[in-house]
Amino acid sequence: MYEDKTLTCKDCGQEFVFTAGEQEFYDSKGFVNEPQRCKDCRVTRKNAVKAERETFTAVCASCGKEAVVPFKPREDRPVYCSECFARIKEEQA
Repeated sequence: MYEDKTLTCKDCGQEFVFTAGEQEFYDSKGFVNEPQRCKDCRVTRKNAVKAERETFTAVCASCGKEAVVPFKPREDRPVYCSECFARIKEEQA
């Protein structure tokens, strides 16, 4: 049903193969669009987005350890380190 397709990367202009296996995976996940970038350009783009994320340091409201979070902490809301956050979330389930 699926056959390898040769596509052109919209970033670097190089051709890359969208394999039958990748097409089957995309279909199983419900993706309707074909990839527009080659693997190298996808990795580069993903890493650039990660580098742009700003992080903030806060004190965990539960254990007092330093917590690094991807949002600016507010005075009216507690901030938890990843361990305490996971524990609290598990207790609520």
